[in-house]
Amino acid sequence: MGGYYIIFMSGLRASFAQDFYWGTSTSAYQIEGGGSNTDWWRFERAVGTPAVETCGVACDSWNRYEEDLDIAASLGLNAFRLSVEWARVEPHRGEIDVAVLEHYGRVLDACWARGLAPVVTFHHFTLPLWVADAGGFESPDIVNSIAHYARVVAEALGEKIAFACTINEPNIVAQMGYLYGFFPPAVTDWARFRAVNETLRLAHRAMVDALRAGPGSYPVGLALSMAQYVSVNGGDERLASLRREMEDEYLKVVQDDDFLGVQCYTRHDIGPEGMVWDFEGERTSMGYRYWPQCVEYTLHRAAQMTAIPLVVTENGIGTEDDTQRIRYLAEALEGLRRARRGGVDVRGYFQWSLLDNFEWTLGYGPKFGVVSVDRNTMTRSLKPSADWYARYVRHGPSPTANGEGSRRRPGPTLPELTD
Repeated sequence: MGGYYIIFMSGLRASFAQDFYWGTSTSAYQIEGGGSNTDWWRFERAVGTPAVETCGVACDSWNRYEEDLDIAASLGLNAFRLSVEWARVEPHRGEIDVAVLEHYGRVLDACWARGLAPVVTFHHFTLPLWVADAGGFESPDIVNSIAHYARVVAEALGEKIAFACTINEPNIVAQMGYLYGFFPPAVTDWARFRAVNETLRLAHRAMVDALRAGPGSYPVGLALSMAQYVSVNGGDERLASLRREMEDEYLKVVQDDDFLGVQCYTRHDIGPEGMVWDFEGERTSMGYRYWPQCVEYTLHRAAQMTAIPLVVTENGIGTEDDTQRIRYLAEALEGLRRARRGGVDVRGYFQWSLLDNFEWTLGYGPKFGVVSVDRNTMTRSLKPSADWYARYVRHGPSPTANGEGSRRRPGPTLPELTD
């Protein structure tokens, strides 16, 4: 991809090649299947686990990735976000599976062949068993280990990467694994939660250095979970401490990155004891508040606290009602347009997710995909929301949220977001 990248702004090592990236996001464990060498696979089967079912074959995308990429390309997208599974690449400490790297190389080639810029996430929630058994993100060796893994993958695949995310939602890894106990290793301890957050920030910086060592020249950033936090019933102090750990300390360490991936879904009400889940109003199947306004809010907040380009690397809704999904996406994308018109430097939007996939402790219940997957046959079927998203990408917003009405211009082109 030698001539693909250009320097476009002082302080950034490489630019995004498109004016705007339209994509969809996935993760290896949630769609590939067969992740038996991970902490998650074991966690799902442990006595007393909060996991409602096991991942198993997931969406069988290890074998069906070309079909998935065909679908993404058919929607008129120009990017596709995926992750590389550390437990496959390095099944045992120091043992690199070259065949796995070759497989992921073929996946990246398949992206480019379809006009999809591959956005590669290096860690998306799962750890190899040997890492977990050594203490996971509490291990004294974890920063060096994860940086070594990133370096190995970059050396093999760097010239095929469009841009890279080091860690997906490290703040959620810490919160759900070490504060709420819903992810492995199922700890509920504020001090350990804070310590793991700090380790994850160190891991991110080490991974950035490893990826920037080459080969290839591509933007590198962090994919951070953000939300609109609201204090209720006197929760100001708790909100400040939680947001400091979940967002502010991370926003400090990304200042030298090439971009920040903003991932947002909802609003969080915070009382004196923490999250408040008893609220009135529309909910999603995850129990979240229906809150597409989070996109505009988090983009503005990220822009206020950083001076680097932003990419919405995840946004979407878990719902059985596809008309609700279309309505959510329409409102979220209108918020993104307003943010851009207001001067926020946002370079892309990735809907979560392409497929109805494995949703961690909640199993296959929540439906985030614009494409359904038959759990018996693995047959993919596009939902009306897939067609709606494709029309939006090609022609821009139409007068109604269901995608009907006049179109701005013949496609396929990117919608004008700076009017």
